[in-house]
Amino acid sequence: MSIRLIAIDIDGTLVDRQGEIPPANRAAIREAAELGIEVVLVTGRTYHHARPIAHELSKRLVLIVSNGALIKDSQGTTLNSRLLDRETAQEVITTTRPVRQGAALIFDRIGDRQYLYENIDWQHPNRLEYFERNQKFMSEVSPLEEGLIDDPVQVAFTGTICDMRDLAAFLRPQQIARKLSITLTEYAARDFSLLDITAEDCSKGSSLAAWCASRRINPNHVMAIGDNLNDREMLEFAGVPVVMGNAVPALKKLGWHVTRPHDEGGLAEAIRALAL
Repeated sequence: MSIRLIAIDIDGTLVDRQGEIPPANRAAIREAAELGIEVVLVTGRTYHHARPIAHELSKRLVLIVSNGALIKDSQGTTLNSRLLDRETAQEVITTTRPVRQGAALIFDRIGDRQYLYENIDWQHPNRLEYFERNQKFMSEVSPLEEGLIDDPVQVAFTGTICDMRDLAAFLRPQQIARKLSITLTEYAARDFSLLDITAEDCSKGSSLAAWCASRRINPNHVMAIGDNLNDREMLEFAGVPVVMGNAVPALKKLGWHVTRPHDEGGLAEAIRALAL
């Protein structure tokens, strides 16, 4: 069956261990585009963090960012959004404060207040590179609730895998959880995890489905490639799901096609084998 759209995760899939796009991946994506196949980047990254990667590939790519909360073009135009209402965001912040340390609010805006945070240790090795690369978009606000002058894209937490699993487990039984999507992304090699809180029924998969519907693309003609827990809904939606060789074990157990790891040309191999 012919592929009309390829949905590609960024970290652990498109980029290698150094955060660079390998030449083989660039070539395979270019070949797909030349055949008329649409390429969409689908990531847990915020837009300002994902845009430089998109621009390396094309100035005309569509990006689904913040685990599905926003669909944007590579010039920054918002094509669709699923924002978290500010009252719900405030409740998440206050409810979790006794059981967590830092927290952040992410907004769909320009300037230095896209990313507001309180009590985050940016000198920690797992956070320092992100801070140095993105600090021009970031401002500290304490208490964090004072930054809620409009609806955020998400509330974000970071920490060890154990701490973020515990925080997710704390949130899920709360009454407010019915208004939320609670998404974990885990990096076992670094013992580091992201916990993203977005609007109800918001995921990479739901936003990819909405985008494909707007383009009249049947899921059977969609190939999706990912490596982490936040990719599951996207992979379930796609007619051709592909799991990276470096993926978390939970994805590898689901019986989908497994390609080589991201440092061994797995993305390019999968595109050429299954889409071209």
